Amino acid sequence: MANNKEFRLLSTSGLLGYGFPESSLKAALERNPDVIGVDGGSTDPGPFYLGSGKCLNSDKAMRRDLRLMLNAARQKKVPLVIGSCGGAGGEPHLQQVAKLAREIAREDGLNFKMALIHADQEKSKVDGWVKEGRIRALKNVPVLDSPTVERAARIVGMMGAEPFMRALDDGAEVVLAGRASDAASWAGCAMHAGMPAAPSWYAGKMLECGTATAIPKGHDCLMTIVRPDHIELEPSNPARRCTPFSVATHGLHENASALVHEEPGGILDATDCEFSAVTDRATRVSRMVWRKQPYSIKLEGAELVGYRAITICGTRDPILISQIDSYLATFRDDVQMRATAFGVSPEKYQLMLHVYGKDGVMGAAEPVKQISSHELGILVEVVATTQEDANAVLAIARVVLPKIDFAGRLCKSGNMAFPFSPSDIGMGETYKFSVFHVLETEDPYAMFPIEYEKVH
Repeated sequence: MANNKEFRLLSTSGLLGYGFPESSLKAALERNPDVIGVDGGSTDPGPFYLGSGKCLNSDKAMRRDLRLMLNAARQKKVPLVIGSCGGAGGEPHLQQVAKLAREIAREDGLNFKMALIHADQEKSKVDGWVKEGRIRALKNVPVLDSPTVERAARIVGMMGAEPFMRALDDGAEVVLAGRASDAASWAGCAMHAGMPAAPSWYAGKMLECGTATAIPKGHDCLMTIVRPDHIELEPSNPARRCTPFSVATHGLHENASALVHEEPGGILDATDCEFSAVTDRATRVSRMVWRKQPYSIKLEGAELVGYRAITICGTRDPILISQIDSYLATFRDDVQMRATAFGVSPEKYQLMLHVYGKDGVMGAAEPVKQISSHELGILVEVVATTQEDANAVLAIARVVLPKIDFAGRLCKSGNMAFPFSPSDIGMGETYKFSVFHVLETEDPYAMFPIEYEKVH
C-alpha cells in the first residue's frame, strides 16, 4: 500500500497496444502496486499519426491491453494512468482510447471516475505566443512563424507531471492524457503520493519503456518502488532481470545526454547516480538530483506536405550494381522527361530512392562508401501535390527502372525483381514535423484542461 516510505508503480509495457504476458501482470498484482500504467505514445513513428489523427496501434491490440489493465486496476482499487494516448496524444487519439475504455467498462461491468487531460493547442493561441516572443526553436529547427503555425494540421503541447497530479487530487480512478513527457505520468503519480521529485522522475524515465531496462529486453511488466532517496526496479516476469548494467544503459535512451534529462519544470541530473544489485533480478538506483528550472512546454505540430506512392524491387545484376549511381541518375532524367510529357512537371513531385545495401539507412551520412552487397533493394518513393500525380509518376518510374541501358548490359529484358503484384502502393497523405519548439510559461496547467466523467 502507498505510504510515506514508498510508492509502487507498475508499467505493463513500452506502449499501449504493444502487448505483455498476462502471467506477468498477475505476478505483479501480487506485489500490490499503488498505480498501474503505460506510456501511450511517442514521436518515434514520425509525424503521420499526429497530422492524420490516426492511432499508431490497432484497436484490437489497445483493447486487449486496456481490458487487462482496467480490470486489474479496479480489482486492486488503484488508479490506471496512461499518457500520450493513441500514439501522438492528439485529441482524436485521446478520444479513441477513451472510447475503448467506455466500451470495456460496459462489457465488463466496471465503474470508475475517468479524467481526460487534453493536449491540443489552438493555433490562434500558438500564433499569439509566437508574436509575444515566448517560443524558441529546438536545435536545428527553424524559428517558428505565423504561416507555419497556420499550415499545421494539429499542434499539441507535451505536458509535465502537474496535470496528472491534479487529476488524481480530484479523485480520478482512470487518467487518460494527451501528449505528455514519457516520464511525466509516473512522476506525477509518485509525487502525488508524497515522494520527492528526483526519484519520482527517475522512476518515470525507467518505467516509460517497460522492461527495456531489463535483460532480455522486451515488452513486459516492470515494477518500480520509489522511496525518498532511491528507486528499485524488478521485472515481474521471472525470465527477465534488471541488472545495474541494464538499468544504467537505459539512461542513454532518447536523450542527448546520458546524465542530464530536461523535463517540464526542471532537470533530472543522473551524474552521480549509483547502481547496485538488490538481488540477481532487482537493481537499486540512488543519488539522482532534481534541479528546478523555469517552466517550459515542448510543442509538436505536423504539416501536410503531399501524397506518397512507393514501389519496392531488387537487383542482383553485378554489372548494374557496379555502376548503380550513374544508372539511377539516368533513370531520374528519364522519369522526369516522361512525367513532364503527361503533365506532371518536376515542381509538382519529389522522386526519392532508398537503395538498401548501399546507403539505404544513413544516406549521405554513411561512412562506408564501397558497395559490398551482391544484391541491392531499391525503394522508389514519390511525393506529389495530389495522390493522382504521385501514382502517375510512380507508375512510370516502375516501368522505366528495369529498362534503362548501361555499359556491359547482358540482359535484354527487366533486371529488377518486384515482390508484389500490384507493385505500386498508394500511401496517401504524408506529413512532416513543422513545429518542434519550446514555449516558456509559468503555468503548468492552463494548456491542459481536464474533463471528468463517470463511466458505468
